[in-house]
Amino acid sequence: MQLLKRIGYYLIGVSLSSIGVYFFWQKKNATFDYGMDARTLKTIRIRKRIFSEEAKQSMLQYHLDSTTIATILNNGDVDFGKGSPRQKPCAAYFITGKKELEKVSLLVKRCDSTATIEKVIVK
Repeated sequence: MQLLKRIGYYLIGVSLSSIGVYFFWQKKNATFDYGMDARTLKTIRIRKRIFSEEAKQSMLQYHLDSTTIATILNNGDVDFGKGSPRQKPCAAYFITGKKELEKVSLLVKRCDSTATIEKVIVK
């Protein structure tokens, strides 16, 4: 019986502390970008964003704005096979949108301090 009481107290403590930690991290807006896509998108998002003339023309043609691009950069899918991530000095990434933006793709060059949107491709 003593063992069952200890296990019960342990489970109550773990569940209460887990709830507390969940709310603590939620208020801090902490992100855990451990996947390859998430790390790549985060490093692109934190750099100064520049749009090439070709990208600006495509955005005007297809009626896209910078919030659409930001949405893709927040939760898009990086295709490392279509880009050249090891290219020096600026790596190139091919990013495709998800859900309603799955027909919009971006070619982004990530340099040390800037991220240049080279192309906006709409299928």
